[in-house]
Amino acid sequence: MERALNLIMNNKNECVILMDNGSHRPESTLTLRKIASKLSDSLNVKVNPVSLLHSTKVSSEKLNGIKAEILEPYIIKQCEQGVDSFYILPFFFGQSGALKDYLPERINEIKKNWANVSVKLAPTLVNMEDKEDFSVSNIIAEFVDDKILSEKLVKPYITLVDHGTPLIEVNKVRNHITNQLKILLGDKVSDVKASSMERRDGKQYEFNEPLLENILGSGNFIKNVILAMLFISPGRHAGKGGDIDQICEKAEQKCATLKTYKSELFAEHPDVIKILSKRYDEGKGLQSL
Repeated sequence: MERALNLIMNNKNECVILMDNGSHRPESTLTLRKIASKLSDSLNVKVNPVSLLHSTKVSSEKLNGIKAEILEPYIIKQCEQGVDSFYILPFFFGQSGALKDYLPERINEIKKNWANVSVKLAPTLVNMEDKEDFSVSNIIAEFVDDKILSEKLVKPYITLVDHGTPLIEVNKVRNHITNQLKILLGDKVSDVKASSMERRDGKQYEFNEPLLENILGSGNFIKNVILAMLFISPGRHAGKGGDIDQICEKAEQKCATLKTYKSELFAEHPDVIKILSKRYDEGKGLQSL
């Protein structure tokens, strides 16, 4: 109780934001709102669901009548109301280009008109430095276990699939989680390999290989394959009928013995709140952007 009261007092003039990348699909924004609400209850601090980009293109009619917010105009609106301190919790697995480059650029642009604005950014979901931190991997492994049990699969093959990235630092997050999954899943599965949904052209982006479309139906991945989804919410890639589903459908058409299964998406697990709460605490002492 004392911690909760202190948090409320310390954040009286601070706007706390849970920020995802944003999506053109309403399910993503609705998921962000649900997580922000639960996190607010956990922290006893109002947490505002705001996307970095994209989500304002979704009709408010598909969002329970409430228009989605995106970061830059949201912060400007708060500044106009007298708020000058912001604390952003990134709903991102790793330090993507959006966090590393685009976000600081937009904050610097805002500061041209609002010089006193302070914006702090909490750590991302995956802590690469703490080798004992399996919190994200535990969730994904549990979802894979659930799929093995519900489908009565015997030692299936697993591919941890992410979006793909132009940044090798983000790719290292994919590989880090893959290695942890190998430990957590052990002999319940035949193999665990990383893959990406897509990549940019050019030799410099080959670290994303293998692509999901190439691993499915090749080598040993020709029978029961579970996609361990390194995606947070159901957007146009990981949502129903999205890019991942289309890749799986095409692969199954090419390989008659192949049967693919998808794990649940990260945001659907209740322990997500614990991870975000921990990152909230860890980031309080960080310097502003």
